Amino acid sequence: VQLVESGGGSVQAGGSLRLTCAVSGNTRSAYCMGWFRQAPGKEREGIAALYTMAGSSYYEDSVKGRFTISLDKGNNLLYLRMTDLKPEDSAVYYCAAADGRGVMAGILALGGMVAEEFGYWGQGTQVTVS
Repeated sequence: VQLVESGGGSVQAGGSLRLTCAVSGNTRSAYCMGWFRQAPGKEREGIAALYTMAGSSYYEDSVKGRFTISLDKGNNLLYLRMTDLKPEDSAVYYCAAADGRGVMAGILALGGMVAEEFGYWGQGTQVTVS
């Protein structure tokens, strides 16, 4: 599975952006897809995940109600729609995929995403909110 993000940029607080992740390769094995972000000096954090087989989703508390993860299966595109952006949302955003069927269940049970469970990563796209 290969992942390529796009759509990052600079935006003022309160603005919106949509990140896109183009998925190629053995897309059928990408049972769980998600978005992580990493700000300078901070650990990478998982903010949104989607179970591609059934559509169930997870959002980290700080983005819940503001961000929306979605999948265009026909075009193999994963999106992250971000609204009401805040300066603390500034980070490099990564698209990731996991080929384990139980990853999403684990996320929902744990209430959080574990980066080590995602085996496929994009190169990242910078989002800056001022």
